[in-house]
Amino acid sequence: MSDQVKHECGIVLIRLLKPLNYYQKKYGSWRYGLNKLYLLMEKQHNRGQDGAGVVSLKFDQPPGKKYLSRERSNEGNPIQEVFSAIHSHFDAVYEHHPELLNDPVWAKENLPFAGELYLGHLRYGTFGNNSIDYVHPVMRENNWRSRNLVLAGNFNLTNVDEIFKTLIELGQHPKDYTDTESMLENMGHFLDEENQLLFRQFKNEGFSNKEISALIERDLDIRKVLERSSRRWDGGYVIAGLLGHGDAFVTRDPWGIRPASYYADDEMVVVASERPVIQTALNIRSVDVKELQPGHALIIKKDGRISEEMVAVPQTRKSCSFERIYFSRGSDRDIYKERKELGRLLSPIILDKIDWDLENTVFSYIPNTAETAFYGMMEGIREHLDKVKAARILALKQEEMTKEKVTEILAPEPRIEKVAIKDVKMRTFIADDNSRDDLVAHVYDVTYGIVKNRVDTLVIIDDSIVRGTTLKRSILRILDRLHPKKIIIISSAPQIRYPDCYGIDMARLKDFCAFSAAIELLKESGRGHVIDEVYRQCKEQQYLPKEEIVNYVKEIYRPFTDEQISSKIAEMLKPEDIDAEVEIVYQTVENLHKACPNDQGDWYFTGNYPTPGGNKVVNTSFINFIEGINGRAY
Repeated sequence: MSDQVKHECGIVLIRLLKPLNYYQKKYGSWRYGLNKLYLLMEKQHNRGQDGAGVVSLKFDQPPGKKYLSRERSNEGNPIQEVFSAIHSHFDAVYEHHPELLNDPVWAKENLPFAGELYLGHLRYGTFGNNSIDYVHPVMRENNWRSRNLVLAGNFNLTNVDEIFKTLIELGQHPKDYTDTESMLENMGHFLDEENQLLFRQFKNEGFSNKEISALIERDLDIRKVLERSSRRWDGGYVIAGLLGHGDAFVTRDPWGIRPASYYADDEMVVVASERPVIQTALNIRSVDVKELQPGHALIIKKDGRISEEMVAVPQTRKSCSFERIYFSRGSDRDIYKERKELGRLLSPIILDKIDWDLENTVFSYIPNTAETAFYGMMEGIREHLDKVKAARILALKQEEMTKEKVTEILAPEPRIEKVAIKDVKMRTFIADDNSRDDLVAHVYDVTYGIVKNRVDTLVIIDDSIVRGTTLKRSILRILDRLHPKKIIIISSAPQIRYPDCYGIDMARLKDFCAFSAAIELLKESGRGHVIDEVYRQCKEQQYLPKEEIVNYVKEIYRPFTDEQISSKIAEMLKPEDIDAEVEIVYQTVENLHKACPNDQGDWYFTGNYPTPGGNKVVNTSFINFIEGINGRAY
């Protein structure tokens, strides 16, 4: 993805099922869980670099002793900042009394973050505010342990306005208008109700207030709290949380839009946003890691009982396909295979585009995240080439079947080169647009001397093309330095046509080159009335309930083929000062579904949103486009 697009957050939850001295004896450190937390967060740093936070919970602390510890950072290297702050407490002890640092009993009694339950979070900012107050985990504190609520999530809600209104109707006075605050207070309300219900029940049975606190902690029904809390949530989410007395949970949306995996044995329970990070951190096989099912919650009671329970009726699975194409770590077994397949499925299209002229074509990829799709693309091209070679050999007459002739037929191979090399030391920190563009143009170095001037075609695969600004401002100019006859940019993802509201930070239609191309085509073909009609239809349903809104923005694209829109995108993105011909080829939605059969959340490409809130977002986004409003659509 040559355009920078912020995406989905990462979560980690670790519950140690043994006392701290168990890990001291077996692994040489009571910090075993904390060390695994650091590793799991570092392995997911791709999921958010705007902030990081950690909460630790100690079990069975006496009154007056702190049992919750939290550290957060929104600095440039937030994970390192957080863990440096945590370890500063340990370093001070090590300097004067190193022997105490290896005593798990003393550590639990005296040191923060010496606990049995950890919750970590990596944040990307969806609301454009990077204040420390917006960094997870967030806390709702109370003197009753079972009413303390800590949350960290990977989520976007489309209907914050509805939930906010509900909180006000309940008599609350929310301090902020965000999905995080709304979700925290929404869940906190039902947690309070569950606590109060149990309190009245045990009070009627004659127990004292002190006795009741322990009984509530024992019998608190997290499944019921989650079921009631999530009824109004419209969006994609994985929410991890813990209660002050020791219960913990992770819950996933009914469509499975956001990912979550977990592993459990007799020593610990680990939940993370991605499967391979658990495999790496714990050195286990992929079959040992389970996927948290859509609409379910993994519930870990303080006494160690673990269950996966349904809290919302699962809907048709619409897991985010962008996870497969780009966001998730490519080391996951299934994602690696799917990305290769995305590239392989493009190979017949590419061969047609170059008219099978492999002698005068150079294949490569930009950026590094497209490398796996590139491997698949080259495998596909070789497969097609082998079929042609086999047919030519079989067509030879007996007298033509010579070593020289067969060698000649077998000789052609695709030319694979590392065309562009990113200088990772370059940082585009300059704010001035003109100066920044000049710097961006030098982020990549090209490999000179591998392209025949004005003869070769360069075929470059990218994992996706969203805005196209980086292509126009730098990549195409960089590639043109090699003086190819033609540059073909291949996107392993289909055309991104509609805003996302469940994860990717792209909610403005005007940012999408596919949308801009369709608008230009409508104007050029004398169909400007389509734009006016879509605007009228969107305005008419602007204040309807989200369940009644229809996605009329699809009409913007209906008059044109994918190829027409791709051609217009290439025309719009080609800089005026380059010599090479430019063509852009996108993956088809049909091929996307073939490559990723189990994860068919394709709303960015098709406009088929899994929740009603999605239609509301695209409706608002189009109105904002017409009216020149630059704000978010949700």
